[in-house]
Amino acid sequence: MSSAACKKLSDDFYMTVNSNGKQEKEILMIRLVASDLDGTILKNGAQELPAGFCDTVKKLKERGVQFAAASGRQYYNLRRLFEPVRDDIHYIAENGSLCVCSGQVISRGLIERELGERIFQAVRKRGGCHCLLSCESACYTDSKDPAFIRHIREVVHYDMKTVEKLEEVTEPFLKIAVCDFTGADNIESYFQKIFESEIKVVTSGMIWIDFIAPNANKGSALAKLAAHLGIAQEECMAFGDQYNDVEMLEFAGRSYAMSDGAAGVSKYATDVTDSVEDVLKEFLRNPM
Repeated sequence: MSSAACKKLSDDFYMTVNSNGKQEKEILMIRLVASDLDGTILKNGAQELPAGFCDTVKKLKERGVQFAAASGRQYYNLRRLFEPVRDDIHYIAENGSLCVCSGQVISRGLIERELGERIFQAVRKRGGCHCLLSCESACYTDSKDPAFIRHIREVVHYDMKTVEKLEEVTEPFLKIAVCDFTGADNIESYFQKIFESEIKVVTSGMIWIDFIAPNANKGSALAKLAAHLGIAQEECMAFGDQYNDVEMLEFAGRSYAMSDGAAGVSKYATDVTDSVEDVLKEFLRNPM
């Protein structure tokens, strides 16, 4: 990062105020940082956190700043990713359908079974894509494609069970995701046309679209988490790159859209960056 970019980044953490007619700088107080994972912290398909990221999270905690992993991923997968600090952070999982604070579930969003079953049927009718149903204990698929099953279990490392038909699952539905290895753009409009009047359908990375439970998103989950912790909206910082991050970016007092994120997402954020780590490290360098 250039020195000019560093100076601008550093200035982002201050607000100018007048005191007795004199210009002064006051540090913006940030007490909660929430960040998306895939495409935001995890770049270019990475499945492990960047080296040193958990150390940054530890340093944030030492400064009294809490961290929340906010992702479309399942809760147990996020705990695996953040293993060194897994009991020191909070979780906004399944795109906000499950929010966990200090090991306690503080909010859930559920998809009605009848709607979920119609989505399963539409995925089968469309063909060429694979359905992943997220529940609180595990996720499920009825895909028979070995490449998809291997991707979920061995690449993404999800706790996934296979069933003959997803309609067999008796647990409440948290989230439904659909994967198209040729790109999410190839299926997004198809499913939006069918279901957009009933449920939010958003891209969640390069090959996924997500059906998010009504009234559940990363922004509403972050709002509930902040309220539970006694933290004000303006004391929150958020990072994201896709349309499943929009509500979270809008909620946080300071928010960063990734420079290589989905087109148009940046208009919902206060700033743009190409690196979560750079922003957090600069934030830590500023005296509190």
